[in-house]
Amino acid sequence: MDIGPPISYQVLEKGTSVFSSDGIRVGDVVHVLAVEDEDVFDGITIQEHAGPGGHRFVDAPEIEEIHEQGVVLKLTGEECERLPRPSPNPAIMRDDPAAPRSIALVSKLRRAWDYLSGNY
Repeated sequence: MDIGPPISYQVLEKGTSVFSSDGIRVGDVVHVLAVEDEDVFDGITIQEHAGPGGHRFVDAPEIEEIHEQGVVLKLTGEECERLPRPSPNPAIMRDDPAAPRSIALVSKLRRAWDYLSGNY
């Protein structure tokens, strides 16, 4: 698979193909989520190709590489089927002060939903 040279998330374009770690094309980039003022990359929202379709959220730590013509995830095709869908009011899965990641994920999913629903 030739996906071109590596690039920064800052120039990643909508419509770029997204591949699982085992080479399956799982979707296309819809939106890059970042806190631009702090130069922090949160992840991407993709339009899913397999299964029922729709949008899915990919958290930044789940992304292996970003290239001009493709994003490669650390997840297998099977694992990609379990990526979360952005939702208007994501629930906190556990309320554990020692696990700030759950709160960060909720925040990211809300930003993804706000973007997709035009409420940004």
